[in-house]
Amino acid sequence: MKIRNSLKSLKDRHRDNRVIRRRGRVYVINKTQKRFKARQG
Repeated sequence: MKIRNSLKSLKDRHRDNRVIRRRGRVYVINKTQKRFKARQG
């Protein structure tokens, strides 16, 4: 999992990317391409 300042650019890289808020943190997850995983902050 990558830790990024901004997830907006990462979200646009694949059509299945989803931006999720969990426990006050922002995540990008992707069910089909597992390599697109990131957390903000």
